Amino acid sequence: MNKDCRVQSESFGPVEARADAIPGGGWKRTTARPSLAESFRSVPVPAHSASFWRKFIAFSGPGYLVAVGYMDPGNWATSLAGGSAFGYTLLSVILLSNLMAILFQRLALKLGIAAERDLAQACRDHFSPPVAFGLWVACEIAIAACDLAEVIGSAIAINLLFGIPLLAGVCLTALDVLVIMLLQNRGFRYLEAVVVTLIGTIAGCFLLEIIFSRPDLRQLFGGLVPSAQVVQNPGMLFIAIGILGATVMPHNLYLHSAVVQTRNYPRTSEGKRDAIRFGTLDSTVALMGALFINAAILIVAASVFHTGGRTDVAEIQEAHKLLSPMLGVGAAGTLFALALLASGQNSTLTGTLAGQIVMEGFLDLKLSPWLRRAITRGIAILPAVIITAIYGESGTAKLLVWSQVILSLQLPFAVIPLVLFTSSKARMGEFVNSRLIQVIAWGGAALICILNAKLLWDLAHGSLGH
Repeated sequence: MNKDCRVQSESFGPVEARADAIPGGGWKRTTARPSLAESFRSVPVPAHSASFWRKFIAFSGPGYLVAVGYMDPGNWATSLAGGSAFGYTLLSVILLSNLMAILFQRLALKLGIAAERDLAQACRDHFSPPVAFGLWVACEIAIAACDLAEVIGSAIAINLLFGIPLLAGVCLTALDVLVIMLLQNRGFRYLEAVVVTLIGTIAGCFLLEIIFSRPDLRQLFGGLVPSAQVVQNPGMLFIAIGILGATVMPHNLYLHSAVVQTRNYPRTSEGKRDAIRFGTLDSTVALMGALFINAAILIVAASVFHTGGRTDVAEIQEAHKLLSPMLGVGAAGTLFALALLASGQNSTLTGTLAGQIVMEGFLDLKLSPWLRRAITRGIAILPAVIITAIYGESGTAKLLVWSQVILSLQLPFAVIPLVLFTSSKARMGEFVNSRLIQVIAWGGAALICILNAKLLWDLAHGSLGH
C-alpha cells in the first residue's frame, strides 16, 4: 500500500464521524474501516473549478467495472436462446432491463458517496447481527452462483480456443487473484484500464459479428418496441424473465457502492454532489456499452440462427460450432470464443473484487488482502471444480441456468435495502431520493420480486422453459 493510500485510510475515523452526524440519526453503529481500504481515496480528482472533461475522465472507471456484470457469460445463454427462438422480439426486454440497471446503479453509487458506506457496510450498521449475518450468507451464495457462470464461461472459451479441458480451464481462472493483487498494488486505475480494454475487445468482436451477420434493420428497430407477445407466449415470457431477473446483479450493487469511494473528491456537500453527478454519467455511459453488447448477442443469434431456421440454439458451444458455417466466415467462431473469454475473465476479476467487498463489509474482517481474496475466490472456484468434474461439458448449459435461478433468490435482499437506505432522509441527508425516484425505485424492486417469484413458481411446478 502506498503512503498516500495509507494516510487516507487512517483518516477514515473523522470522515465516518461526519457521515454519522446526519440530523435525525442514520446508522445504529459505526463501521471500523473504509470500503476497499487499500484503494480508498487513492485516485485523485481535479478541483471543482476544473473543466468538465478533466473531471469526467477522473471519475470514469467504476461504471465499467459494474458494466462487466451485465455482459457476463451468465447472460449469454438467455440472449442466445431468445434470439434463436424469437428473433428480435426480446430486444425490448434488454432495453428495459438496461434502464432499470442504470437507476439501481445510480442509487448504489449515491449510497457510497453520500453516506460513505458500501451496501454491505450499510446493512451491517443498520440491521441486527442475525439479520446482517443472514444477508451475508445469502449474498455469498449469490456471488458464488454468479462466479460459477463466469468461471464456466471462461473455461468453455479456453476449451474452444485452445482445446484445454474444462476442468483445467476452471482451475486456470483462479489465477485472476494474482492479477488483481498486481494491478491494485500498482494503482486502482490499472485495474480499471484492464477491464475497459477487455470490454473494448468484446465490443469489437461483436461489432464484426453484426457486420458479418447483416441483420434486418427494420426488424431490429421493431424489436426495441415492447410487444404483447412477450406476455402471451409462455416460452418467450420465460426467457424474458431470465433476462430481467438477472439484470440487477446483487454483487454489482455492493461493488459500485464501494469502488466510487476510490476517488479522492472533497467530502463536502459540493464535492459529493459533483461525485454523484459524474459517477452517474460514468455508469450510464458504461451501461449503454453493456446494452450494445447484450443486444449484439441477441441480434447475431436472431440474424444467423433464427433466420436460418435454427430456433433451438441455446448452448454456447453449439452457437460457436454453427456460426462460421452458417455465416460462411471462418473467423466468426473464433471471434465469438475470444469475446466469451474476455467476458468471462473480466467478470471473474470484478466478481473477486465484489466478494472481498461483501466479506469485509458484512464481517469487518481484518485479514491481509491476499488472504481475503484467496478465501472469496475459493468460495466461487470450489463449486465450479466439483460440478465440472462430475458433469463435464454436458452439464454446463444446465449449470448456467441454475446459476441464474440461484442468483434470482438473492436479488430482493440487495435491492430492497438499497432503496430503503437511499430513500431515508436520516441516512442520506440532502442526497435522499426524490419522491418520484422513490416511486420508480420501489416499483422496480416490486417488479424484480414478482418476476423472480414467477421464475421460481415455474421451476417448482415443472414448467421451466416451457
